[in-house]
Amino acid sequence: MPEKNLIHAVDWRDAGLWRRRRDLEIFLGGPVRVRAPFLVPPGAPVIWLGWGRKKSGQRARASARRAGSGFLLLEDGFVRSSGLGVSGARALSIVADSRGVYYDATTPCDLENMLNAGCFSSAETARAARALEMIRRLGLSKYNTGLPVPADFFPPGEARVLVVDQTAGDLSLSYGRAGPETFREMLRAALEENPRARVYVKTHPDVLAGRRSGCLPRIEDERITWLAGDWAPHDLLRHFEKVYVATSLMGFDALILGKQVHCFGMPFYAGWGLTEDRQTCPRRKARRTLPELAAAALLRHARYLDPETGEARGFFPAARHIARQTRMTRFWAGLPGGAWSGRVFAFGFQMWKRPQARPFFGARTRVVFVSSVSRARRAGISARDRIVVWGHRDPAGLRELEAELGLKAVRAEDGFLRSAGLGAWFIPPRSLVFDDLGIYFDSTRESRLERLLNTADISPALLKRARALREFIVARGLSKYNLDDPAARPLELPHAAGAKVILVPGQVETDASIRLGCEDIRTNLGLLERTRRENPGAFIIYKPHPDVMAGNRRGRVHLRQALRHCDHVETRAGILSCIAAASEVHTMTSLSGFDALLRGVKVVCHGRPFYAGWGLTEDRLPLPRRVRERTLDELAACVLLLYPVCYGRELDAFVSAAKSAEMLSRDHTRRLRLPGAAEFVLKLFRYAAWSARGAAITVARGAPRRGEGD
Repeated sequence: MPEKNLIHAVDWRDAGLWRRRRDLEIFLGGPVRVRAPFLVPPGAPVIWLGWGRKKSGQRARASARRAGSGFLLLEDGFVRSSGLGVSGARALSIVADSRGVYYDATTPCDLENMLNAGCFSSAETARAARALEMIRRLGLSKYNTGLPVPADFFPPGEARVLVVDQTAGDLSLSYGRAGPETFREMLRAALEENPRARVYVKTHPDVLAGRRSGCLPRIEDERITWLAGDWAPHDLLRHFEKVYVATSLMGFDALILGKQVHCFGMPFYAGWGLTEDRQTCPRRKARRTLPELAAAALLRHARYLDPETGEARGFFPAARHIARQTRMTRFWAGLPGGAWSGRVFAFGFQMWKRPQARPFFGARTRVVFVSSVSRARRAGISARDRIVVWGHRDPAGLRELEAELGLKAVRAEDGFLRSAGLGAWFIPPRSLVFDDLGIYFDSTRESRLERLLNTADISPALLKRARALREFIVARGLSKYNLDDPAARPLELPHAAGAKVILVPGQVETDASIRLGCEDIRTNLGLLERTRRENPGAFIIYKPHPDVMAGNRRGRVHLRQALRHCDHVETRAGILSCIAAASEVHTMTSLSGFDALLRGVKVVCHGRPFYAGWGLTEDRLPLPRRVRERTLDELAACVLLLYPVCYGRELDAFVSAAKSAEMLSRDHTRRLRLPGAAEFVLKLFRYAAWSARGAAITVARGAPRRGEGD
């Protein structure tokens, strides 16, 4: 049958599959249509779709048999999503099988046939090894919802084994040759075979949530500990060397981590010489390595969707996307303190900023916005919570609260590619940074960014991504606020012919980066004076800061004073046009210096900005903590890829820096450029709208009502 005429058909009774048809079309690479089986003529170019061994799968097989056509049985992939399917998390991976289902050991399936046939190339197993390394490094599993295990939960030096319970009625049990008696036998074997070990029983998350019942009866034994924490599989498995399973996918996770796995059922990963099997499957005759198993299951059999592109692109983009969704949950849970409660107390966030910042904390985080320590106390803050402060807006008593609870505040700030318009215009950010050591603009102490630049090993792949992002930023004319008109003509300087052109970008003089990163020069006028003294024959351009020009912040230098030390004050052209016209940029700590570096322009730093001290700038102040020289692409990798958190409102998900830059470029192109009065009215409207939403989430997200919190 011609491939171009092939359609995938869903039985009209399978509403669940029909609702997912858009994603299925991406996974399957062809159209998906709803059909009534009795109206499809024999021999029609149709592949019937059904879900596993459920009724829809039975219908697909029956329809294919009647019509003499093919069928595909679908199931969730082995690295599926950043949330449970029952909670609505979008599946980024499925498997499609033309013979059976991977968890059905009673009949052959495509995955089993792949493993029996072998024929794995060295390139394929190398890719599989890379996939396994990524899974280990990022702690990926099927649903990726659990939290890290508290550091002090397991006693040191204890001998322990893990028994994994499952939900009663799971199809993988009945088709994987496991029943209720299997679990009792498994627990008994774990106790008898490990007489000196404590046996821990892992309860399924659906059982913990009260949705399902488990298979293991509750047995009271002094050697058995029942685990009730919703912990990430990889974090839990790292505390064990021996794992007992029936058919749980957690056994596959344990294999990936190099654990000894005892299988009492017949899951897809058993029977290949990698596990200790209590049953046999005569069809599984080959012996396979772990990379070969991964190549078949993760790379050949499973199909993946990249939500950033809306295309089927393979394992690695989907895995990176899932890891990004869990990044902030793991960040908060991994901070010093007791076992994390799931709450973060946020100080210094203005009302309009709260709904804009809320998504950056992660879906599992309950954010309590408060404006004072006393209100946080009334809201019941404890050592199991976390604290975040916007910039340096520390409320009175914060240090005492930190010392009392044994916590350390995380600093939050706008990212380096923020938005198409100023934050003072109440435009939501596309990136933020969360720093658990300091903050990038505070040079008086180490920040997480500084530590990355001092210590991070940048892989060739990451370096390639950084270079591509830097080139995209330069080509699209992107900066932090993107105030330049994309259609603007280059800055013309007829009086600068033959002279060295130096740009001096103005700053907000009360800015914390000046207060914490400068010494003798702390004003725009002082910077102009120093630049002229050092470069008497240069053509100097002074570009006032946009917030200062808009009257939002302090730092204006009077025109007459500026012209004593510069040749031109530019108030119309954007900062990137000014950088393009300059051969040097002299700055205190302005982010314009970073924009200039990205574009290959020499930068002289009279303060201590985050990009100074790495061998890329000419520095006037010492930076003794910064001990490593970096290339421009290594700087870009740390600053733009590793440090910030990027969120795409359109996808309602954390996104890569490259996708965020793409979205920002689109915002930049479409941004309304209105007359002053109209812009002011729009600004007021944004302020009112975001403040109203901020007031709503202050209550809805858990902050106390009047008299108890904000």
